[in-house]
Amino acid sequence: MSGSAGEQAPAYRSILSISDEAARVRALNEHLSTRSYVQGYSWSQADVDLFRQLSAPPADPRLFHVARWFRHIEAVLGGPCGRGEPCGRQASRGRRGQPQWCPPAGSPPCKLRLYNSLTRRKDVFVPQHGKRVTWYCCGPTVYDASHMGHARSYISFDILRRVLRDYFGYDVFYCMNITDVDDKIIKRARQNYLFERYREKQPQAAQVLQDVHAALKPFSAKLRETTDPDRRQMLERTQRAVELAAEPLQRAVQSGLPAEAANGCAEVLLEEAKDLLSDWLDGSLGSEVTDNSIFSKLPKFWEEEFHRDMEALNVLPPDVLTRVSEYVPEIVNFVQKIVDNGYGYASNGSVYFDTVKFASSDRHSYGKLVPEAVGDQKALQEGEGDLSISADRLSEKRSPNDFALWKASKPGEPSWPCPWGKGRPGWHIECSAMASALLGASMDIHGGGFDLRFPHHDNELAQSEAYFENDCWVRYFLHTGHLTIAGCKMSKSLKNFITIKDALKKHSARQLRLAFLMHSWKDTLDYSSNTMESALQYEKFLNEFFLNVKDVLRAPVGITGRFEKWEDEESELDRSFQDKKAAVHEALCDNVDTRTVLEEMRALVSQCNLYMAARKAARRRPNRALLESIALYLTHMLKIFGAIEDESTLGFPVRGPGASLDLEATVLPYLQVLSEFREGVRRIAREQKVPEVLQLSDALRDDILPELGVRLEDHEGLPTVVKLGDREALLREREEKRRAEEEKRKKKEEAARKKQEQEAAKLAKMKIPPSEMFLSESDKYSKFDENGLPTHDTEGKELSKGQAKKLKKLFEAQEKLHKEYLQMVQNGSFQ
Repeated sequence: MSGSAGEQAPAYRSILSISDEAARVRALNEHLSTRSYVQGYSWSQADVDLFRQLSAPPADPRLFHVARWFRHIEAVLGGPCGRGEPCGRQASRGRRGQPQWCPPAGSPPCKLRLYNSLTRRKDVFVPQHGKRVTWYCCGPTVYDASHMGHARSYISFDILRRVLRDYFGYDVFYCMNITDVDDKIIKRARQNYLFERYREKQPQAAQVLQDVHAALKPFSAKLRETTDPDRRQMLERTQRAVELAAEPLQRAVQSGLPAEAANGCAEVLLEEAKDLLSDWLDGSLGSEVTDNSIFSKLPKFWEEEFHRDMEALNVLPPDVLTRVSEYVPEIVNFVQKIVDNGYGYASNGSVYFDTVKFASSDRHSYGKLVPEAVGDQKALQEGEGDLSISADRLSEKRSPNDFALWKASKPGEPSWPCPWGKGRPGWHIECSAMASALLGASMDIHGGGFDLRFPHHDNELAQSEAYFENDCWVRYFLHTGHLTIAGCKMSKSLKNFITIKDALKKHSARQLRLAFLMHSWKDTLDYSSNTMESALQYEKFLNEFFLNVKDVLRAPVGITGRFEKWEDEESELDRSFQDKKAAVHEALCDNVDTRTVLEEMRALVSQCNLYMAARKAARRRPNRALLESIALYLTHMLKIFGAIEDESTLGFPVRGPGASLDLEATVLPYLQVLSEFREGVRRIAREQKVPEVLQLSDALRDDILPELGVRLEDHEGLPTVVKLGDREALLREREEKRRAEEEKRKKKEEAARKKQEQEAAKLAKMKIPPSEMFLSESDKYSKFDENGLPTHDTEGKELSKGQAKKLKKLFEAQEKLHKEYLQMVQNGSFQ
């Protein structure tokens, strides 16, 4: 302790007399640097007087003595007091108080941004009501089998929905519709009904041929009018197929073959010409179909098939599902209010949306999503439907851009009563009315396929905002990208599509989902063999990691043995783990970028594999707790993405015949015992030199157990690894391994054969005396010297010096070879 309180008083008085505050603080700092002012010091009134001059410790780090002195007095006195205010000590004399604590600066949180079609950029996602998210998704028009285009949308939205709910913690209320009233459904239902009725009448073979020829005439006319090259190609293929199928029946009828043979040809033709005949029958008889049940039977069947497909793809069911046929009263009321608000008008029993009136309003804007497409008559007519683009229908509109809210039903179409006469809903109004009935005047998210942006979604926005008189019916519009098939456009109308059921025959739901996860949800995805091979390899890569970690975790250890000291390798791997988690979070915040997420996960697994390989090489166990944490995190992320379907605790589950049977937990203890017994037998067989037992042991590993979905991996000096996997995958691996071994064997044999041929050729060459080597080349040379060297060419001309020199070198090389041969014979090394 340097100096008492009394000894310091003169110094303090000198400091207090300094008028400039900055100079006073610097003088105090210099003085304090020569004394102790901490624990045990008896504070003087001079200290208190100086303390009162300061409102806070100085910020300049060079004045740290004053800052520290200030904090100690503040801890004792309770803070600086104004002039004339008493300062009472709040701690016993000489007692040190806690220093001031400051919270860490931290870093700004990463915010979720979604690509919003309304702005064509990534916008920060802010739900309207806290963590509650209202979401409407356009569902399918159910008139045929669901295809991979549907899978593209619904798997992608399922991934987005799961990420918002299970990763970001939003309370998502997800609604979807089923369009069961639509021009496509009406036309297909009539065609199916009329074709089946035609077949039930069992027409004669000649009648079938006559009807097909009659149907070909309007079909050929439609083909001539078609300008779209893809559609024209499809129609040409159909026409050729029908004409080829008609030829055998034509010959049968002309030659008077027995009825049985002719009827067989007729059945083949009916099957090939079904679409063509159905369209022809509908054109002439469609208006006679009046039974409404015909129009409900078809969508009910295909809706059930759609739900089965979604379940097979592990797509979560919606919280609420709406059907157009169940919301007709709500749709009528919705249309009426649009008319009442001045944005709709009745015309000949139909009701149309007045796009000009809406667009001219200061409060509204038409074509928010694709303004450049406004006026595209081809797109608008496709949106109206095949049954609604006749000349009389088009003439009912005030503007070509107007679209139907309600359609007057014609003969052969379902109908419902309404203020404008019997009719049915337009396509666009269906989603507006159903979504608004559930989600109100404004929803957070609306989703659909990219091809629905215009006119469907633009018209939805217009009519809904006309109904509510607002401009915010949808806050975020999300559109999934197109799906192509091996680089070609996928289209049901062009018959270029793959059904979900067919896709699932080739690949599992997880593999399809991984393929989608490896691409951005908003970009085009090419469904091809290359795409699926990438997904298969990624699944295999992850599965191998999970199986290796499970093997590490199965090693018997005590409770304390589960927790091991971390070396530099563990710390480095953990740092990488934390970095990858942060990168995954950033990627998910960036428009749910699953492609980057999967790459970060792949990189993390690669680092784990390197760590485990290094430990194995050093004959050391890897840290089980760290590997388990990483594997559990990866499992958690895959569950969020829907790539792991059930409550698997770690990795991909292995299920038995019963859905509830955890095959892994049930059989692995027995397989472990078998593996240990086999190791013991192999060790004894090696010691006793019994190769037959080793061969049986290898056969168990390579031939028998893979048939049961079990893989054993033998490692020199380490216990055998037991892995339970997919039987088909293991058999494919075995066949690939056998093919690789067979290829290796063939290459080795080919190399040996070539070497043998080369040696034989060399030996044959060595046997030839140099004096004879040119004599057989009479087509090149006509005269030779006494040693057998050519002197003249075939024309009798003497060889040039350059040619002679070159031949001399060849002669000398052969002379050397032949001497080697003679030496080998003399030594007896060649027989």
